[in-house]
Amino acid sequence: MFESLGLDITAREASVFLGLGIGLLFGVLAERTKFCFRRSLVGEDRKQALGVWLMALAVAVIGTQAAVAAGWITFADHRFMAPALPVAAIVIGGALFGAGMVLTRGCISRLTVLTGSGNLRAALVVVVFAITAHATLKGVLAPVRTTLGALTVDLGDAVSLAALPGGAPVWAALIALAALAVALRSGNRPLALVGGALIGLLVPLGWVGTGYVLFDEFEPIAMESLSFTLPAAESLFYTIASSAIEPSFGPALVGGVFLGALAAALAFGSFQWQSFEAPRQTGRYLAGAVMMGLGGVLAGGCTLGAGLSGVPTLSFAAILAILAIAGGALGMNALLSRSASGSAAPSTRRVPQPAE
Repeated sequence: MFESLGLDITAREASVFLGLGIGLLFGVLAERTKFCFRRSLVGEDRKQALGVWLMALAVAVIGTQAAVAAGWITFADHRFMAPALPVAAIVIGGALFGAGMVLTRGCISRLTVLTGSGNLRAALVVVVFAITAHATLKGVLAPVRTTLGALTVDLGDAVSLAALPGGAPVWAALIALAALAVALRSGNRPLALVGGALIGLLVPLGWVGTGYVLFDEFEPIAMESLSFTLPAAESLFYTIASSAIEPSFGPALVGGVFLGALAAALAFGSFQWQSFEAPRQTGRYLAGAVMMGLGGVLAGGCTLGAGLSGVPTLSFAAILAILAIAGGALGMNALLSRSASGSAAPSTRRVPQPAE
């Protein structure tokens, strides 16, 4: 379709503007709604946070599968649909990512938004996360990725829920309706749910934008949507070697999220410089950043890449990844609670956590 637009730029160059636009919108919406998967699992307001997250998921599933049904996009050749499922990498990586986001008190998308609002703790985590992710993809940690990635289960043609009885329409409807039911009973104000729905719309916008509108047979680009693991690593490399490589969708998305969050924080008066309070807290955040960087690559994505964007593809790999992330988060939260209480005996004392 890209050729018919008559633009005087390449599809790759156009994807930079698309990534920047989606990033700006996500940054503003996520800053206002405090959109975060960690909060929906272990936050003090987890019921409301889960409602916003599931509203976004419901809209993302409906929009993505509607685009597939219309023939605009297909995930047949996407990495989520590989018949060899790297179970060990996904489970271990997801658990590491989930545990890491509890230690840093935010998944990587939330921490990118917090960086835009003046949180220096989040900024350090984002940098360390990007370095670790890049090291896992192409550096000293790559052997960990290749070793675990070699432990696979052959799914054959049954790589997604679409292969099960009822097909994609039935399973997409079930996921969307279940998510909507929880979201509408979460006690959120309508405006918060609208914000979640708008975030969800960005997922099919990314898929359709890169996979249909900017599709160019002669200079193809990767079909992408909201994600942060690979884009963070690409952003790091582009920052270091921008004169040697061209910009792309991923770095533009990350940059757009930062700018959008910064604009929202300044406009609504929520911008505030924050830093670490103690060396122990710094160590906890650094450990969490490394765990998320390594885990995000092993699992094939973060809470957005494998979760909000991945689940709408109906891929078993994406569903397994987000479940492993949730399990790792709940497990680390239980471990921190037990450590803080000093015993298994019930306690009413509030468990101290690193400040967001």
